Amino acid sequence: MSLGKKALSGALWNLFQRAGTALIEFLVTLILARYLSPGEFGLLAMMALFIAIANNVMDSGFTEALIRKSDVKSVDLDTVFYSNLVMGMVAYTILFFSAPIIAGFYQEEKLLNLIRVTGLVVLINASRMVHVAILSRKLNFKRQLQATIPAVIISGVVAVTLAQAGVGAWSLVVQMLVTAFVSSGIYWRLSIWRPGFRFRRSTFRELFGFGSRLFGANLNNIVFENIYVLVIARIFSATVAGHYFLADKIKNMLLQLLVGTMQTVMYPAFASIQNETEKLKSGFRQIVKVTTFILFPLLLFVAALAKPLFSFLLPEDWSSAAPYLQLLCFTGLLYPLHAINLNVLKVKGRSELILYLDIIKKLFMIFVLFLSYRFGVIGILIGQFVGSVISYVPNSYYSSRLIGYSIKEQLADIYPSLLLSAAIAGAVFVLVELLPLTSELQLTILGLASVAAYLGLAVMFNMSSMQIAVSIFGIMRIQK
Repeated sequence: MSLGKKALSGALWNLFQRAGTALIEFLVTLILARYLSPGEFGLLAMMALFIAIANNVMDSGFTEALIRKSDVKSVDLDTVFYSNLVMGMVAYTILFFSAPIIAGFYQEEKLLNLIRVTGLVVLINASRMVHVAILSRKLNFKRQLQATIPAVIISGVVAVTLAQAGVGAWSLVVQMLVTAFVSSGIYWRLSIWRPGFRFRRSTFRELFGFGSRLFGANLNNIVFENIYVLVIARIFSATVAGHYFLADKIKNMLLQLLVGTMQTVMYPAFASIQNETEKLKSGFRQIVKVTTFILFPLLLFVAALAKPLFSFLLPEDWSSAAPYLQLLCFTGLLYPLHAINLNVLKVKGRSELILYLDIIKKLFMIFVLFLSYRFGVIGILIGQFVGSVISYVPNSYYSSRLIGYSIKEQLADIYPSLLLSAAIAGAVFVLVELLPLTSELQLTILGLASVAAYLGLAVMFNMSSMQIAVSIFGIMRIQK
């Protein structure tokens, strides 16, 4: 079996298992939205940037550096473990004493204690990062999901119970803490590795040399991904921020379900053949075709059905989030290409290019945000889409240079899936406005019809992306 198909096969198995996790998280979020106001979700949105930065400081790129390292020894694992713990304590300390400043910035006194308690997630996560790296190196994603799914279920039950009891935003904080605590505990239970009492400076310098540049790139991504919530919450209100936060969370669930799975599998798999350019190109092309074949219709059909989706599942005060979700789905269309092109750089060890590209792109996107915020939240979201399209050019340039996968070839690989799904989604969007049906019937009839039409036409047109997907499913049946 080729490495591309091996990685895709593992990704699809991981996808099916992750689907359970994503579905649970989605259902829990919807249930919580029935008990919590958009403003209470907005408080969590206000904290998201700072918690994410603290988590990034804690890891500092060590996990990905450990995954990429060809020969990992016990002392390497020990060094990373203690580095994560120390960096986690530093990050939490900074977060704790910065809480009054953050609360003052948003003019929300409630954030003071919320931030200080939520920040404990960083310390809990620090204890499991080496376990994650070990399992990722072995492509053992089943074990990782064995830790994730119970944690999501338990934290979801606890959060919903607290929300019903009327504790408000604290139910969301407890959900995060319980998820981190339970999953970390299961990682330790499943793993045979235990830290020793060794720390090697040379290992630290080696791994940090690679990881620090990824840390910088990740920091840019975190700041940029959350800067929209920061601006919306600061300029508009917590309620509007809550609407945006929920729509963005739904979009991210869809992206991480598929693209996150592919990223998790293909990085360690392709790192093992980082010097075999032809195999890398072939593997990346297969992943681009299959990923976009599944993701394009998923995002576009959700966008077309966003209004009946919100109307059927959520209270009326969440309806304003529907157009936000539609625009965010369009912005997410190029996400797999961004991610896969950056993975080429990571596999090739060009982490400095990732950092430089990120700085340039983020400066441009901040400029777009500065121009677009004056036109309201819709203007900001349109600016996101425009920025995503323009950012694709520098991302794809280095894939062409390093493995010969040009922009022209990438666009040729994705346009059949994009055109077909866009045509069907456009028809569904029009029918949603015209058909005098309940939201439930619109979701059921149009949702099933759009999927059937997409798959039927893909077979009729003999699309290569579908052929690759079918061959992967065949491999999986044989392996089973």
